Amino acid sequence: MSRLNYHHLRYFWAVAHEGNLTRAAEKLFVSQSAVSVQIQKLETALGHELFERRGRELVLTEAGRIALDHADEIFSIGQDLVGVLNEREQDRVVLRVGSQATLSRNFQLGFLAPLFHRAGIEIVVRSGTFADLMQSLEAHRIDVLLANWAPPRDAATRWVAHTLAHQTLSLIGPPGLASADAPLEEMLDAAPLVLPPRESSMRIGFDALLDRMELRPRIAAEVDDMAMLRLLAREGIGLAVIPPIVVRDELESGELVELAELPGLQETFYAFTLERRFPNPLLRELLAD
Repeated sequence: MSRLNYHHLRYFWAVAHEGNLTRAAEKLFVSQSAVSVQIQKLETALGHELFERRGRELVLTEAGRIALDHADEIFSIGQDLVGVLNEREQDRVVLRVGSQATLSRNFQLGFLAPLFHRAGIEIVVRSGTFADLMQSLEAHRIDVLLANWAPPRDAATRWVAHTLAHQTLSLIGPPGLASADAPLEEMLDAAPLVLPPRESSMRIGFDALLDRMELRPRIAAEVDDMAMLRLLAREGIGLAVIPPIVVRDELESGELVELAELPGLQETFYAFTLERRFPNPLLRELLAD
């Protein structure tokens, strides 16, 4: 089997992302013919065509898409290595955090709190969907992914899920919308509810609780964003099914009250990482706490 020529792979990688030989050649500061020759050599070595031409554009074949996935990871790891070593030489460490967009901001702050106000540390936080952030994690663009659910794991899974905390779910609303002295069944049946989406683990457990109680409550809103859930609770739209940590400030000020803890229901917070040659020392510290 031919050994992989990473010089050829770099040219392929540039063309795959540019989708055009001319643009890739300009980016690489070489001639278009030089790029074309290098890609042909790579295709010969791999035994597969990597592109098919459609007009002036080059489109990846199935083999090309597989090659690009590997090239992305290879060059990302190289950039990560340079970055980590440079940061150590400069006595400065950067922690890149991906946070699921629906995750409680208070929880994120609590997780990162030990690093704030420490010299020589930069924290970069990016929010997004779980799927997009997992791709960033696997491409080494972030060091850790914070989320409130963990998908099934199999032998091909490269990530590790660290359980950080469990938070009970409660029924929370503004004073006067319901009486804390009333039975839970009565509160659920009398006031409109603001709920997380049906596909969330929190909602699945809550729906099971309603089924056991044989209740069909009024649903005022279903939202997948904790900040919006918090806002709707503050506006008195309905009683919110939410972890108290999400509305910690409002509970302390009395703007909202915790009416009842929902029996057996909780939200679990996870940190997803990959095994790395150069693990971020800040991450090791946070996960050890």
